[in-house]
Amino acid sequence: MSLSEDFRCLSNKDPGTWLPIPRLTVLVGILIAVVVVLGFLVIYPQFEDLEAEKNKEAVLRAEFLDSKQQAISLDLYRQQLEEIDKSFGVLLKQLPDKTEVESLLAEVNQAGLGQGLQFDLFQPGAAVVRDFYAELPITVKVNGSYHEFGAFAADIAKLPRIVTLNDIWIVPGQTGQTGQVGGRLVMDMQLKTFRYLDEAETAAAPEGGQ
Repeated sequence: MSLSEDFRCLSNKDPGTWLPIPRLTVLVGILIAVVVVLGFLVIYPQFEDLEAEKNKEAVLRAEFLDSKQQAISLDLYRQQLEEIDKSFGVLLKQLPDKTEVESLLAEVNQAGLGQGLQFDLFQPGAAVVRDFYAELPITVKVNGSYHEFGAFAADIAKLPRIVTLNDIWIVPGQTGQTGQVGGRLVMDMQLKTFRYLDEAETAAAPEGGQ
């Protein structure tokens, strides 16, 4: 009897009468089916979990390396912060308080007179409050020569307090004006100095300045 006839003669009602080869073939098929089902139901999900854990490990490793780098750089950050604090302290000392503003304005005025400039206008404006300091604008109009203007700017830069020159406009002077000499120049500008706010003023200042 051939192998094909062995399979054609199989009885579904009585598997016990099956010949060895068909019985073994069916058994192997059942085992393969069970393995496939177990693979999809049990083994494949475990592979997915393993892949997820690998991804998690990569993330944790990156976080660890980042934390390690931050720990190594911590001393450097602290040193930089100390240097910033020192620099800020130096700048803060260059800002006059309320009691020093009047003397600073006198120094600015004297710097101009000392270089031979003639003041037509020296008008302090309203203070503009910022986060921890206030800007004090001063509208100035003077007449003199280019050399005198340059020397005045150099003297302003040498002052122990911060004073900036802004919106400078220079035009030829008009002969015959009071206090002016032919050939001299007129310079309009806005000086700005700054003073720091005390604790009460800082608390009362609007957030972000105005």
